[in-house]
Amino acid sequence: MIESSLPHGEPVLLPSRSFGRQARSVAAYSLLTALMMITPMLVFVPAALMHCAIRNGRRAAWAALGLSVAIATLYGAAPAIAKLYGMDIPPADPNGQKLAWSLLAAVVLAVALPAMAAIPMIERGENFGRVLVFLLAGAVVGLAVTEVASQMLLSFSPYAAQVEQYTRQSAEVLAIQGKGMSPDMMALPQRWVRFTTYVLPAMLLVNTTLVFILSLLMLGRLKAWRERMARTGDGTALGAYLFRNFALPDWLLFVFVLGGLTPLVTGLLQKVAANTLAVVVFLFILQGLAIFRFVLASMGLGMAGTMLGWLLLLVLTLTGGIGPLLLGMAGLFDPFFDFRHFKKRKDDSHESHSD
Repeated sequence: MIESSLPHGEPVLLPSRSFGRQARSVAAYSLLTALMMITPMLVFVPAALMHCAIRNGRRAAWAALGLSVAIATLYGAAPAIAKLYGMDIPPADPNGQKLAWSLLAAVVLAVALPAMAAIPMIERGENFGRVLVFLLAGAVVGLAVTEVASQMLLSFSPYAAQVEQYTRQSAEVLAIQGKGMSPDMMALPQRWVRFTTYVLPAMLLVNTTLVFILSLLMLGRLKAWRERMARTGDGTALGAYLFRNFALPDWLLFVFVLGGLTPLVTGLLQKVAANTLAVVVFLFILQGLAIFRFVLASMGLGMAGTMLGWLLLLVLTLTGGIGPLLLGMAGLFDPFFDFRHFKKRKDDSHESHSD
């Protein structure tokens, strides 16, 4: 018989997990997280911390985070993290070193700490979209703190440095690709570079969003997560972090509308609105992609049919960008039509559909 009255706070530990075993587990998670911070596996840092919390408790996860940051700092992880972002920083460049350490601080403040703050929500099996928005809000705060602290402590702006480096690299690429091209033909790429530079904060948040999504998807398939849900008796939360169940909070529609006011404002307010709109549009495209995944799974097409569906979506994306447009529209109007349960009637009490 499953006990359903267990608390939803600290994860329930198995009696066989002694202090020594937990200490070894925390040490292993610390080394693993530190290694992830300096490799392309950075995208799974939140998953490692969340998994540690589920297996060993939140205090153990905080200890693992502190040890991993200490190990990465002693190792000199900042230049390695800078290379992950495509920034080759000379050792003798003082501003380059400041940028590298600012990026390490951003990983801790905008990725690791929001992941730790979201652990109570994850333990309760809260909605995928709600957890992601919470993580993304934490990332915004973390990036802002990184920028302000860098200016106060180092007299250095990481954002300005990234804009300068991105502009320089883009100019070098355009100079190579533009050989033999007329000025009219180069006008469109140049406008695109100016636009992407303008929404560079949104691009950083989009990358961070992908980090959180990949970690949540991995967490939802780990044995420790399923065991925890079995111990709490919350069977409905087992599929909470399957991508097909990704659904954003309805209030994001109002954020979308406010972001649409970009052409009506000027200055800093216009930049904030434009970047907000870019992030929200990306989130709605993700929701549309989740709807598409749900439809494929519900149709029971099998491996061949599913691959054909994804191939069709890829073709629509490559031919004029129709795919992302359709996905964005589906995600935007999902709160009104509930496409994943479109045929369900209000008087239908049958809940046997399993995703």
